[in-house]
Amino acid sequence: MRRLREERGQALLILVGALAAVSVGAFVLGAVARGVGRQGADQRAADLAALAGARAMRASYERLFEPAFLGDVPNPRHLEKGAYLSLGRAAAQRTGRLNGARSLTIAFPDAASFAPVRIRAEVSDPAVVEAGGRRRSVPISARADAELSPPGGGLTGWANGAYTGPLAYRQGKPMRPDVALAFDRMAAAAAAAGVSLTINSGYRSDAEQAALYARHPDPRWVAPPGKSLHRLGTELDLGPPGAYRWLAANARRFGFVQRYSWEPWHFGFAAGPAPCSPAGESGGLESTAGGEADGAASGEGLPSFVPGRYRAPIMRSAARWNVSGALLAAQLMAESGFDAGAVSPAGAQGIAQFMPGTAASYGLRNPFDAEAAIDAQAHLMSDLLRRFRSVPLALAAYNAGPGAVSACRCAGPYAETRAYVARILALLDGAGAPLAPPLEVRLVE
Repeated sequence: MRRLREERGQALLILVGALAAVSVGAFVLGAVARGVGRQGADQRAADLAALAGARAMRASYERLFEPAFLGDVPNPRHLEKGAYLSLGRAAAQRTGRLNGARSLTIAFPDAASFAPVRIRAEVSDPAVVEAGGRRRSVPISARADAELSPPGGGLTGWANGAYTGPLAYRQGKPMRPDVALAFDRMAAAAAAAGVSLTINSGYRSDAEQAALYARHPDPRWVAPPGKSLHRLGTELDLGPPGAYRWLAANARRFGFVQRYSWEPWHFGFAAGPAPCSPAGESGGLESTAGGEADGAASGEGLPSFVPGRYRAPIMRSAARWNVSGALLAAQLMAESGFDAGAVSPAGAQGIAQFMPGTAASYGLRNPFDAEAAIDAQAHLMSDLLRRFRSVPLALAAYNAGPGAVSACRCAGPYAETRAYVARILALLDGAGAPLAPPLEVRLVE
């Protein structure tokens, strides 16, 4: 009996210990669950805050490049960098708070640049749990980076079919690059008229057309493989139906024609080079990258931010190498701010920031000789444009090297390179040069 009482006592102790262990386990699991839930909520708040800040920056980005004065009168469109960053910070903080972030820090990793394109949101909201009358704090943190970047990080596609040149993407749909630029202009005009254009289809390879025809084998509505104009990279199926009237009245102003009377959504770009011609196979960019074609080799084609003493050298080199003078000017602004004596921490030298090896390969003996450096810059850009047949890719190769760009047919994995391309495209857009696709906002971390 004594042994039975002892065993019952031991069993009671074991039961009490088990219950205690279960309680501790429940506390730990509860704390972990609350921590995981808080972590997810904080990451969502950080993501949304960074995206909101980047969108506010994109909306104001072009104002950084507006002149501070129009004659002697302050330009109301001009925005100083500090005010620009404040707009991004305010939008990020407002969105973070609305999504439950209690402790939010906003930073700009490339704030030293003359035109930052990256914003970082960090949330530190420890989860507090209670058990046994005690409060414990579980550290929770989340971080997100967003940036303005060229569409898809650059021109990333390469067609394989009737058209074999580079592809630009708009709304996730591929097309010839000159078609994309024309669509940008048309979409902006439509938006000003209260019409939002959507792209339902762009370039289609023969294989994609075959799959589409197999699903809908009616040649009245779907062309058989090898017959569709979409294989040329010049065709867009546009919507919504509410935009058809505006398109019918205005598309020709931007080079687009309605191909078939019974398809109010199908528009082809007829203002560029002929499909499958040498100029067409380059993506139609020869007509916009060359100095003669876009007028950039003339004094009127240079942006207003170019100092007077560099206008003639840029014009001469643009004409000599058939490269847009506006493109060269925007590069020089981004590279050195027209400082002929600039030296970067990496050792790049002069107004065009040549590394010694690249300078030697282009016969540039003195990178600090501004006129010689501009001519070498134009020569290099001419080679890169011919090789990559894309303004964004040529810019990325100038910054990161041709090897990095060739490896992925994109702007490369470097945040610095993406920011460099974005800044130059924004400068070109602000100068009215028809070379720059609109910048996109995306999370990068």
